[in-house]
Amino acid sequence: MTEEQGGPPEHLAHLKGMDLVRRTLEEARGAAKSQGKDVGRGRTSPTRARVAGRGKRRTWSGPGPDVRDPQTLGSATLDLARQRGWTTRVAEGAVFGQWPEVVGAQIAEHAAPTALSEGVLTVTAESTAWATQLRMVQAQLLAKIAAAVGDGVVTSLKIVGPTAPSWRKGRYHVAGRGPRDTYG
Repeated sequence: MTEEQGGPPEHLAHLKGMDLVRRTLEEARGAAKSQGKDVGRGRTSPTRARVAGRGKRRTWSGPGPDVRDPQTLGSATLDLARQRGWTTRVAEGAVFGQWPEVVGAQIAEHAAPTALSEGVLTVTAESTAWATQLRMVQAQLLAKIAAAVGDGVVTSLKIVGPTAPSWRKGRYHVAGRGPRDTYG
């Protein structure tokens, strides 16, 4: 078989199998080095010296946890939030998303967070009695929120009771006492 037919060159004709492969690879590496290319001998172990010109070691994963191992969705999104600078926004969202776990089931049944602006969390209670009770335990609620989502996310609470029904209907409104203005 000649070189034109796909066989080895004449100076390698006497080699067979793996010897032929090794010799061909050595020649290819030699040709690349003569052109100034950085060629290695495959993957290196973590104990080998630094790769020339790169400043980093080439390593492969060992038996322990590694950053290249598959990550949970929660930790991956937390890393993404840190990289993009979204950690405060994520913590603010956690106040709303984890409200029952943060304050407890009993309080969560009777009060819900409605707004968070500049560290002030507005909590709407279902009755004025619940609003009064929540105002009395406001310090404990702030401590629970800080423990759950981080310090400084919520700095104060604005606790409001239920809103009264509005007699105003439609786009137009006439100033006055309202529907009871005929009493006297």
